[in-house]
Amino acid sequence: MSETGLRRFLRPAERVSPGERCEMCAEPVGDDHPHVIDLESRAIMCACRGCYLLFTHTGAGGRRHRAVPDRYLHAPSFTLGAALWESIGIPVRMAFLFRNSVLDTTVAFYPSPAGATESLLPLGAWEEMLAGNSELATVSPDVEALLINKLDDGFECFLVPIDVCYRLVGLVRLYWRGFDGGTEAWDVINGFFKGLRERGTRVESGDG
Repeated sequence: MSETGLRRFLRPAERVSPGERCEMCAEPVGDDHPHVIDLESRAIMCACRGCYLLFTHTGAGGRRHRAVPDRYLHAPSFTLGAALWESIGIPVRMAFLFRNSVLDTTVAFYPSPAGATESLLPLGAWEEMLAGNSELATVSPDVEALLINKLDDGFECFLVPIDVCYRLVGLVRLYWRGFDGGTEAWDVINGFFKGLRERGTRVESGDG
C-alpha cells in the first residue's frame, strides 16, 4: 500500500475531513465509514454505507471488490511455536497474515518504518498455523487477517479486518524512532493492542 493510502490509518480516532467522500459514488462519508477492497490492486477504498452493502456477498461486483467486515476475535493463548515464528522470518514482535485469493497464496507482512514489509511464508506454514488454532480457521480471504503479537511468554492472535492491520502499519511509520522504536512508539503500539483486546470476542483453542 502506498504512503498516500496509509495516511487514512495513521490516527484511528481522527475525525474524517469535511471533504472526504465515498471512492465509489462520491457521496460524503463520516466517522467510522466502512471500507471496500479492490482485490486486484489491493487498494482499500473508503465507502458509504450503500456502496459497502453492495459488496458484502461473495461474487458481488464481478468478484473484483469485497466489503471489509467488522469482526474482531482475540485468541490470548495462540498456539504458535517459536520455530515456526522464526521460519517466517519476522524481525519484530508483530505480523499479519492473510489469504490473497487473486494470487492463490497466503502472504505475511510486518509493520516497519518503511511501511508494510513482506516476509516469505514457508510452505505449509499457514495450514500448520490454522490446524493448531481451529478457532481462527474461519478467517475470510482478502478482507480479514490474523494479526499476531509476540509476548514474553508466548503469542496472542487477533482475527481482524484487513484495514486494522494497515492502521497499525501507519502508526509504526508515524511514531517509530531509531533502532528500537522509542518509548512513544511502543506506548502507541501497546495501546493499539489493548484496544483490540477490549473489542475482540475472546476465543480459546477448540472454539469454532
